[in-house]
Amino acid sequence: MSLPLSDYDKRKQISVRGLAGVENVSDLKKNFNRHLHFTLVKDRNVATPRDYYFALAHTVRDHLVGRWIRTQQYYYEKDPKRIYYLSLEFYMGRTLQNTMVNLGLQNACDEATYQLGLDMEELQEIEEDAGLGNGGLGRLAACFLDSMATLGLAAYGYGIRYEFGIFNQKISGGWQVEEADDWLRYGNPWEKARPEYMIPVHFYGRVDHGPDGTKWVDTQVILALPYDTPVPGYRNNTVNTMRLWSARAPNEFNLKDFNVGGYIQAVLDRNLAENISRVLYPNDNFFEGKELRLKQEYFTVAATLQDIIRRFKSSKFGSRDPVRTSFDAFPDKVAIQLNDTHPSLAIPELMRVLVDIEKLDWDKAWDITVRTCAYTNHTVLPEALERWPVHLLETLLPRHLEIIYAINQKFLDKVNAVFPGDFDRLRRMSLVEEGGIKRINMAHLCIVGSHAINGVARIHSDIIKKSVFKDFYELEPHKFQNKTNGITPRRWLVLCNPGLAEVIAERIGDEYISDLDHLKKLLAYVDDEGFIRDVAKIKQENKLKFAAYLEKEYKVKINPNSLFDVQVKRIHEYKRQLLNCLHVITLYNRIKKEPNQHFVPRTVMIGGKAAPGYHMAKMIIKLVTAIGDVVNNDPIIGDRLKMIFLENYRVSLAEKVIPASDLSEQISTAGTEASGTGNMKFMLNGALTIGTMDGANVEMAEEAGEENLFIFGMRVEDVEEMDRKGYCAKDYYDRIPELRQVIDQLSSGFFSPKQPQLFKDIVNMLMNNDRFKVFADYEAYIKCQENVSALYKNTKEWTKKVIKNIATSGKFSSDRTIAQYAREIWGVEPTHHKIPAPDDPRE
Repeated sequence: MSLPLSDYDKRKQISVRGLAGVENVSDLKKNFNRHLHFTLVKDRNVATPRDYYFALAHTVRDHLVGRWIRTQQYYYEKDPKRIYYLSLEFYMGRTLQNTMVNLGLQNACDEATYQLGLDMEELQEIEEDAGLGNGGLGRLAACFLDSMATLGLAAYGYGIRYEFGIFNQKISGGWQVEEADDWLRYGNPWEKARPEYMIPVHFYGRVDHGPDGTKWVDTQVILALPYDTPVPGYRNNTVNTMRLWSARAPNEFNLKDFNVGGYIQAVLDRNLAENISRVLYPNDNFFEGKELRLKQEYFTVAATLQDIIRRFKSSKFGSRDPVRTSFDAFPDKVAIQLNDTHPSLAIPELMRVLVDIEKLDWDKAWDITVRTCAYTNHTVLPEALERWPVHLLETLLPRHLEIIYAINQKFLDKVNAVFPGDFDRLRRMSLVEEGGIKRINMAHLCIVGSHAINGVARIHSDIIKKSVFKDFYELEPHKFQNKTNGITPRRWLVLCNPGLAEVIAERIGDEYISDLDHLKKLLAYVDDEGFIRDVAKIKQENKLKFAAYLEKEYKVKINPNSLFDVQVKRIHEYKRQLLNCLHVITLYNRIKKEPNQHFVPRTVMIGGKAAPGYHMAKMIIKLVTAIGDVVNNDPIIGDRLKMIFLENYRVSLAEKVIPASDLSEQISTAGTEASGTGNMKFMLNGALTIGTMDGANVEMAEEAGEENLFIFGMRVEDVEEMDRKGYCAKDYYDRIPELRQVIDQLSSGFFSPKQPQLFKDIVNMLMNNDRFKVFADYEAYIKCQENVSALYKNTKEWTKKVIKNIATSGKFSSDRTIAQYAREIWGVEPTHHKIPAPDDPRE
């Protein structure tokens, strides 16, 4: 596993990662060998590559632990307001390299592993992705943890330690096949089990209303076992905690059956309890009302709230009293951020604890709850909004249903006082939806029970106010805010694109890594020949490296000089991978028609997972692979056009493909993508965006200048107008010959000769019930793609636009996003204060 010298020399020069001190390197080697020999290979004579990875991970972890302990002591002494970020998903990816970057250890580790005759990149590839999320929402939570630590906030991420994360995707015969993601198979060196903080969580049972208050009794108990993962800030010695809960059956679980000889079955039944933390539901932007999912949601919030309250009661409190008994200060010391509606049961659960257990009166408890909780909305798609059937809540959480009814009654009284006699408004705003199946609207619960509600891009926050939650905005406009999403520049530039990070640092220094607004200084270099050359060269190196990776891992050969046109995200009709497919077929037809014309060569790559139960998304994957089979094997086409499906898209693959991309596809129907964050990653890494005015694309165009993106298609107003008039796909089919040819090819089985009817569902949907109006944007998209090709021929002009994009991407740092949450929702001030390192004397 030796590293070629040229690569090694290149890596040694990189300054943005910190210099490798000689003592540091020899200490690392010593610790590496100690871990290798004493903790890992003591029973065997020979070490495997995985042993080397674990030895390195443990060596790096040693540098975290002292800082982690000191950070928690610091919080205990200072008693700051604590931020609790509740999310059912944390899409963390890999941890080793991120930790090295944030602790400033990367160069020393590179040097140490090199001296030990090991290849750092090979070791990094051994680590499993922690895929505890589906896509944007879970990855955002991961970026936020990084930023909260970097900004010195006393913050905690709380979620579930899924035994199986998002499935591994295999493509077999062009179809997606799901495989369980057994990411914990070899253990996880980054987590620490904390059985001393195990917490009971209750389900089922019944409610007793007695003279001494309300009690929830005869419940089934499941234990929540916490696992803690350290979250380091960027070079500030702050190490925060992500605490994930794992479900455990209590020892007495069903063992009463033992008395009648059912001992074996009773022990086997423990699995049913532990299923709660077994697997992540693989749906993105889609609500599936399953009992197990509701259990997961309540399990998370019940365990978390007990933990929050324990910490609140026992934290140092300016007096000799070791325990806080009054809850008056709770909202001043605790902020709870609900990442979408998944943890919405935190609102009735906090009420239950305050009223039933702590014996506060209702109004006082409600005031505390609302001032503590805040809600982030992530979608306007109706099928994504959680609406739990009442009968399910009644069985599983009978006390919470009573509390929700009481919240609803008091809320509707308030609405009626402001809008007397407006019964239609009362019906629209009720938390309880009457109908065939009575349901609780969880978004309404979040809005009513929070002091702040935010969307995740300006256009999305406006849509929330003027349509989806218009009634609530009219009642309490002060609650509604916007917090445009961001990404962490540590993972999404320094870690994944060290070459670009370095050429930027050579021009403007490396302060941009913790303050991305410094990138604006690059505007001075837009016409600098040397910088233009450097940026283009880095892109070409990244493309060559990715092409080599594709050849090695996927056995696919691509032309590294072609335009890399990339769309990677979950497969969903609203993200319109189908529009991309229509463009590829159109290009194919044009080359076939005029094979002697000059065409700018393109490699179109689409990647992403389809929810296992989402038929149309799976058909889209099959279509991409079928188009690829025809296009890639047509000798007339040659190198000029290739279509690749990137199998098993995940965080660690994103880190490879994004830095190599020329064109970023962000082509959702205007008004459907809440924000997007992939769009920001591409922008920061020097790809140009082709996109609609949707989500954060709007603000990206504003920052960089619309002329520096390829913007096309309908705006939100046009889509609304079309909804009023009615959208007729056939009009476009009849009017646009190239579009008609493409659809006829799909209908006739041109791309599926053995199964001519294979794509009839796709054609039928596009022609008759396409909610996302693919044909309406087809012409504008094709025209816009012609502009892309024309500009790509001029490397210098293309690269100047790239530099303008990179220079104006500062707004899209999650540091900026989190600073706004901190000041405008949580009421805390970010700090660049550096905690003393473990070996420094304490203040």
